[in-house]
Amino acid sequence: MASEPIALPAFEEFGLPVRHRGLWRQAFDRLVRNRLAMVGLAIVVTMAVLSVLTATVDAVGRYEPSAQAVREAHQGPSAAHWLGTDNLGRDNWARVWEGVRISLRIGLGTQVLVAFIGIAVGAAAALGGRFLDNLIMRFVDVAYAFPDLLAIVLMRAVLSQRPWPIIGNGDPQIPGLPGTILQVILAIGLVSWVTTARLVRGQMLSLKASDFVTAARALGASTPRIVFVHMLPNTLGPVIVVLTFGIPLAIYAEAVLALIGFGVEPPTASLGTLVFAGYSYFRSNPWMISVPAATIAILMLSFTFLGDGLRDALDPRGRR
Repeated sequence: MASEPIALPAFEEFGLPVRHRGLWRQAFDRLVRNRLAMVGLAIVVTMAVLSVLTATVDAVGRYEPSAQAVREAHQGPSAAHWLGTDNLGRDNWARVWEGVRISLRIGLGTQVLVAFIGIAVGAAAALGGRFLDNLIMRFVDVAYAFPDLLAIVLMRAVLSQRPWPIIGNGDPQIPGLPGTILQVILAIGLVSWVTTARLVRGQMLSLKASDFVTAARALGASTPRIVFVHMLPNTLGPVIVVLTFGIPLAIYAEAVLALIGFGVEPPTASLGTLVFAGYSYFRSNPWMISVPAATIAILMLSFTFLGDGLRDALDPRGRR
């Protein structure tokens, strides 16, 4: 007598998904559900788009950021000048959005450099054997012990005094990155990679002993394949979070450099140089300093919200 097949309940009855969602898709879904992170992302994207439009669309930019009209100096907000004018009659609206554009370039460019150096150094320490690991990490410890701001100032001074063939001394050697902007990016990036290197080393040392790496090695996978296919993608989550938090820190570092005279050189306007320029006219023209200072605060807060959201989304312990 043939037995009848047993009908198994569908996966949906147990609340289980039919299709498996990858790690990055799950992280994206958690990020979208984080309202503060979405608010921060929306503000950053809006400010970035407006900063580009002011440079390309006359109706949005209205005035050239460096165009001077001394007879209209120190004017308050009006229909002609939405945020007033500075001490040389330049339009504050155009200057602030140019500052946002330059500051975002500095923040993003710095983190690209930090990611490149940090991942390379951390991976070399984790995969290069005990002797190379000890050698690299002692160098990292020395770099970590040196005060960041002092190191950035010294690096900026060295880069500005030597006739380096690539970055020049204020000459636009790279499209969109005048020499002083590139000098600031290099000065901050060459100092800020230490935390990323330590993070990458720790992640890769942990992954070296994981089961899936051992299985890949047993199946004959080459070392480059194990590193780039199995280990590096699983390291990127925490690195992305650190780099996101590093963008506002780089913008803040550039503002500090501007206050002590090592920032982007005039007439190019970053948010830091605008705050420094408006400091002397705080009583007579508060718009010169209040608007760029508030813009820096909004950018830093927005990136902090976004970084917090990314950290919660990419943290495996936060999965639901």
